[in-house]
Amino acid sequence: MKKLSLLLATCLVTATAGIAYAEVDHKHPKQMSWPFDGLFGHVDRQAAQRGFQVYKEVCSACHGLTRVAFRNLTELGFSEAEVKALAATYTFKDGPNDEGEMFDRPGKPSDMLPSPFANENAARAANGGAAPPDLSLIIKARHDGANYVYSLLTGFTTPPSDMTMPAGMYYNPYIAGERLAMPPPLHDEGQVTYEDGTKATVEQMSADVVTFLQWAAEPEMEARKQTGLKVLMYLAIFTAFMYVAKRNIWKKLH
Repeated sequence: MKKLSLLLATCLVTATAGIAYAEVDHKHPKQMSWPFDGLFGHVDRQAAQRGFQVYKEVCSACHGLTRVAFRNLTELGFSEAEVKALAATYTFKDGPNDEGEMFDRPGKPSDMLPSPFANENAARAANGGAAPPDLSLIIKARHDGANYVYSLLTGFTTPPSDMTMPAGMYYNPYIAGERLAMPPPLHDEGQVTYEDGTKATVEQMSADVVTFLQWAAEPEMEARKQTGLKVLMYLAIFTAFMYVAKRNIWKKLH
């Protein structure tokens, strides 16, 4: 019994220490208010379109989005002609042809957005040994995903005076270890020019790309929430009907 108590106490202390370490190892994400949060959450399609522009012009140099097809972008308000023209700007390896050879062709709306690297080894070789993650599911793959990604993108700053930064590492208090191999990807100085005239600050671009990545990770979100609301309404009506029926049945038995 004493051994069991000792074991439980040790586990408790270890777990507590782990939690305490996790809390001081990095800052908790900023808590933002997102249109897609909550029971009535929806995708701000204008913001998502701007976010796709940020992804295409900045993030796609290192990060893939290989679970999203070009044709899926019509769900964000892009026309079929725009999607077809966008896909055609990419080149895909296809084949074999009648001679048994592979060939290059322009992209089609049915193609998935390509990865910037041929394979994971190529990604590691181009990024100092660290392969940039695919962003298709990044919002769902990280705890408090939307707030985490926003905080990470806006969180690059000067390290504390007592912290030594290895070569090629950048200080960001929102990631475990507070050191990141990725340099700050977003800048205020005319990095992106939005077609709708929105000022492309780091905060604005970060919020827009998070909105886009939220849609990419969960494109069925709006339909799922609408279905949930219909089910709740049905259950409420059914409950009221059963309550009235129960009252009438038992009233006759008294």
